[in-house]
Amino acid sequence: MEATLTAHPYRDLDVVDERAPRFNQAVVALGSIATLITGWWPIIGLLALQLIVGLTLGRRFCLPCVFYFEVVQPRVGEGEIEDARPPRFANILGAIFLGTATLAFGAGLSGIGQGLTAIVAALATLAALTGLCVGCEMYKVLAHFRGIRPGHLDSIDLLELGAHPTNDLVVHFTHPLCSGCGEIEDRLTAEGRTLTRVDVSRQPDLARKYHVTVVPTTVAVDPQGRVLERIA
Repeated sequence: MEATLTAHPYRDLDVVDERAPRFNQAVVALGSIATLITGWWPIIGLLALQLIVGLTLGRRFCLPCVFYFEVVQPRVGEGEIEDARPPRFANILGAIFLGTATLAFGAGLSGIGQGLTAIVAALATLAALTGLCVGCEMYKVLAHFRGIRPGHLDSIDLLELGAHPTNDLVVHFTHPLCSGCGEIEDRLTAEGRTLTRVDVSRQPDLARKYHVTVVPTTVAVDPQGRVLERIA
């Protein structure tokens, strides 16, 4: 498996096959719907526990993840590789909602429990069927407020990056296993742009300094390092 995959499912934890979170969402959706139909709320308690265990101990302890990587992925192949942080944040939200719903059911507040379960069922179904992950989008919105907007990323120290100042310079924060990063890089290279790459896996200090919470993050700068345009 290691010889044919771009990203190892259990070691390259900062990225993930984009199909894996959708498979996990499908499992959550089915379990939540089953709870609503049968009224047997321990199902969502098990889902919440599984999410917490996976978030805490890693993908090797996440049963839906292991099933996807060991059974499904070898048959359908590897999907696009994406940043793992947005789906991880979505899993945190799912664990909170499902955990709270479990406590509500246990306390006899079935109306609250059913409402929270219905929300999870709807959002997980949407993510599984369409790929639109509301929790992932929330992560990106919060990331904007944490400083990755062009207005906050005002300038970059080009000397620190070892970049030669030019009038058409683009700073590209990337990861070697990020499929979307490669697509943007190919497009910019084809356009003749001067590209300075910052590998966040090798230079996490620069990622933190410039508030890069999602890759790819790509900005055009002037010769003084002032940000002119956010490209990605």
